[in-house]
Amino acid sequence: MPRSGHAPDLITTRLSIEGMSCAACSGRVGRMLSARPGVADAQVNLLAGSASIRHDPSLSPADLAAAVTKLGYPATVPQDAAPHAHQDETLGLRRDFLLALALTLPVFVAEMGGHLIPSFHHWLHGALGPGPLNWAQMILTALVLALPGRRFFATGIPALLRGGPEMNSLVALGSGAAFLYSAVVVLLPDLIPPASRHVYFEAAAVIVALILMGRWLEARAKGQAGAAIRALIELAPDQATVLRDGRQVRTPVADLHPGDLVLLVPGERVAVDGTVTEGQGHVDESMLTGEPVPAPKAPGDPVTGGTVNGTTALTYRVTATGSDTTLSRIVRMVEGAQNARLPVQALVDRITRVFVPVVIGLALLAFLIWLAFGPDLAHAVVAGVAVLIIACPCAMGLAVPVSIMVGTGRGAQLGVLFRRGEALQRLSKARLVGFDKTGTLTRGRPELTAIQTDGMPKDEALRLAAAAEARSEHPLGAAIVAGAAARGLNLPPAAEVQATAGRGLTAVVEGHRLLIGNRAALTEAGIQPAPTLEQAAAAMADGGATPVHLALDGRHAATFALEDRIRDEAAPTVDALHRMGLVTVMLSGDVPATARAVGQRLGIDDVRAGLMPGDKLTAIGAMGPGSVFVGDGINDAPALAAAETGIAIGTGTSIAIEAADLVLMSGDLSGVARAIRLSRAVMRNIRQNLFWAFAYNTALIPVAMGVLVPFGGPQLSPMLGAGAMALSSVCVVGNALRLRTVR
Repeated sequence: MPRSGHAPDLITTRLSIEGMSCAACSGRVGRMLSARPGVADAQVNLLAGSASIRHDPSLSPADLAAAVTKLGYPATVPQDAAPHAHQDETLGLRRDFLLALALTLPVFVAEMGGHLIPSFHHWLHGALGPGPLNWAQMILTALVLALPGRRFFATGIPALLRGGPEMNSLVALGSGAAFLYSAVVVLLPDLIPPASRHVYFEAAAVIVALILMGRWLEARAKGQAGAAIRALIELAPDQATVLRDGRQVRTPVADLHPGDLVLLVPGERVAVDGTVTEGQGHVDESMLTGEPVPAPKAPGDPVTGGTVNGTTALTYRVTATGSDTTLSRIVRMVEGAQNARLPVQALVDRITRVFVPVVIGLALLAFLIWLAFGPDLAHAVVAGVAVLIIACPCAMGLAVPVSIMVGTGRGAQLGVLFRRGEALQRLSKARLVGFDKTGTLTRGRPELTAIQTDGMPKDEALRLAAAAEARSEHPLGAAIVAGAAARGLNLPPAAEVQATAGRGLTAVVEGHRLLIGNRAALTEAGIQPAPTLEQAAAAMADGGATPVHLALDGRHAATFALEDRIRDEAAPTVDALHRMGLVTVMLSGDVPATARAVGQRLGIDDVRAGLMPGDKLTAIGAMGPGSVFVGDGINDAPALAAAETGIAIGTGTSIAIEAADLVLMSGDLSGVARAIRLSRAVMRNIRQNLFWAFAYNTALIPVAMGVLVPFGGPQLSPMLGAGAMALSSVCVVGNALRLRTVR
């Protein structure tokens, strides 16, 4: 990165990478990319076979792909989403496994069948003879290693020679050692002591077949893990009916442009984002928001690509296409979260970085110990091969990313979008949840419910206040304007309108100087509150409404009650958080009495009101570790960014809120409890996976080395080691897939 001047804007490149099979592989790719000049950050996803790199624009994506390819893992820059990548991988592994199985089965039956059925052993040796039988096994095993097993040698041996051994290296060393030893017994028997002249062709062949089976099952499970994001990609239809010159034209969705009019027939899927121009009906948005109730649509309402029209024909005008649509942004958001590295991954990376070299050392140690103290050379070879095969770190590498992929995908189905994957881990440790009031706990649409005046007609006070507020964008001002419109009042023009954050505004209307704002605004302007209006304001606040005062030419003239109704789901959400052991806090700029009334109705533990924007940031900063802040994602962006975890209450058309760590697409507040439950479930699943992966290796590597033999226990067969290793990876992925059923 340049050290002088300002740093250039970084760009993000995504690479598709083949051949990564364990945490050692992804760790090597990540370290190499991170060490390259110009790279700010590199995140490698073993499960997705991808890397996301933030880098200087002077570094081309092709150069990055070439560097990864040179490391031994073919990399390309994908042009678009590839929903069938896992399917292609699965079919290739299935083909290789079936070929390996067909070639291995005769070898396995010939060698192991004789141990199980002595008469079969005698018949086979009598019919073929030991020499031809061993030659047949050697030829079939050579075919297994050279054809379906070639992938292990093509990747593993170069990695070993470069000083960075990984899982393929262990398989290549294990199966290769078993085959070479057996081949020497067949071709050059005089080099081997008579007591050690045993062949282990079946071990070499079965190792390859079992590991290919494990990878095939693992690839199938990985495909299921990514099903959520592929389902999102496939939501958009391929064709749409466009109205052009009064005619209906069936057009590819890729050819749509903003401004096009699209006809939506009943039951049809919306092609791209737009705004309804004709018709009234309902649209099923559950696949994007998680909400089962169809959303009503009328002219002016937005529709989102991928949702499903109800029973009424609608016409909508296209507002976004391609990568600008909500669906595309959701896919990018989920992919970004799935590529994230959780802090817990650092532990796995540190262990797997040294794990494979240590395993090779342990295999060599086991070989030497058995050679020195064991009965013969054959037992030493078996011990070394068993350690190499059983210790593959596949399960370790999959433990974290597979849970992230399934968990974030399930979150997307539930309308919970994790913009940053690390929020999954932070949210699981939440201890305190802070809420904004307006627009979060309440509907965000204040309504004028009462007017109290002192010495002037109510309609006159409302007319003047609405004239000034018509120039304001504040939601309380909009409620005053809406109240005047409901009464049919004509508004005069306003001049010299000036707003002050957290206080109110001043204006000149019909020659009168107006001040509209809260109690603090009156005090700062030196205006004495009218006793009757002050009492009315206190009663309004106690009832949960927000009092807004009007001063006319320096005299307190009126008070308006503006009530923002509480969301229906607010109280159940607060109750759910309390049952989960969390503390709830409300942070509001509203008057204390109003905020306390709302907080009391909802059962919130701590209410802090009358806060200026700076005060709110200070309060959030003081919450400490485990703090979560929930806001509407529009005027709460600084607060969302300041919290340890920011949750934005959004809708399907306003999800790209950069400040938040995760977005609740439906705007349903109950999604807060849903997100925390999902986060806890994901982290619990990751802990289970890591325990299984580490416990498996900790327990079975000593067994493979033969520690049980002096106590009368068995020496672990390399074939059993290969089966156990494959089973461990499948179990980890299978455990993560349980997250798809989280409610």
